[in-house]
Amino acid sequence: MPPRLKTVAKDQAQSDLAAARRVFAFAGEAIRSLSDTLDGAFTRAVDTLLAIKGRVVVSGMGKSGHVGRKIAATLASTGTPAQFIHPAEASHGDLGALTRQDAVLMLSWRGETAELSDLITYAKRFHIPLIGVAGNAESTLLQAADVALLLPNAREACPMGLAPTTSTTLMLVLGDALAVALMERRGFSADQYRDFHPGGSLGRALIRVSDLMHTGDEIPLVGERDAVPEVLIAIAEHRFGCVGVVDRKGALAGIITDGDLRRHMGADIMKRSARDIMTAGPKIAAPDQLAAEALGVMNEKKITQLFVLDPKDRGRKPKGILHIHDCLRAGLG
Repeated sequence: MPPRLKTVAKDQAQSDLAAARRVFAFAGEAIRSLSDTLDGAFTRAVDTLLAIKGRVVVSGMGKSGHVGRKIAATLASTGTPAQFIHPAEASHGDLGALTRQDAVLMLSWRGETAELSDLITYAKRFHIPLIGVAGNAESTLLQAADVALLLPNAREACPMGLAPTTSTTLMLVLGDALAVALMERRGFSADQYRDFHPGGSLGRALIRVSDLMHTGDEIPLVGERDAVPEVLIAIAEHRFGCVGVVDRKGALAGIITDGDLRRHMGADIMKRSARDIMTAGPKIAAPDQLAAEALGVMNEKKITQLFVLDPKDRGRKPKGILHIHDCLRAGLG
């Protein structure tokens, strides 16, 4: 590349980085200001959303609407039923989706978006709680709102100061803050989160041993005094490549694997008992343990199964068995 073009390319790269850093700087400054000015209105908004029996109906026009869709999705996936309604569509019949059991969360940077007026009027007419998010305290939206969440004055990052950039970032962050506060108030658990995210890596990461383990008659078990022929039958019937050995009280005492059988192979093996050839103190898993963690133990110890014991059960009776193939079929490998 000629030197002049290299200089031009270098100058362009520096200009691009300067633009990106300006966006980051404006957003960071605005978020800090929002954090500093947040007050009791935020708690009132959380109280309002917790009190309703229906859904949070989120609405906004243009870029605020796009942010609103994301906020509705985040609320719904974290334990707060929510949906997005387009304000223009609301004026043409979608107001019927809004009930007196719901609350409205409305987004508008200036707070004067004309398309929001019918939705505001409907909410006030039927006494539906209205939470307004805007950057103008004197705006129609915030004056009408039951709870007004005022965004700080912020500079848009585009060169003309017009394209919604910093303002939409503020709305998005405030929406996330509401969702997280609601999660904590509700005591939303990892198991509930998993129920809402059964697909993809999020769902797989939260699968527990109890979701995959085999229980009841599927657990391969023999007694300590059972002879090796009975051990062989149990291994063949259950096809886990092992059996658990339990004592008279049903507590797990050991495990017998194909490897144990090979190590003790001899002329008298058929006359020996399960206790004679078992490996005592086998590695175990707990029902509430993450399946990914149990898989990690199996990989580390180079074993293919774990018996499952409830740590609260002092009797140490097997509750299930987890095989490495169960984890792999669940997409954890």
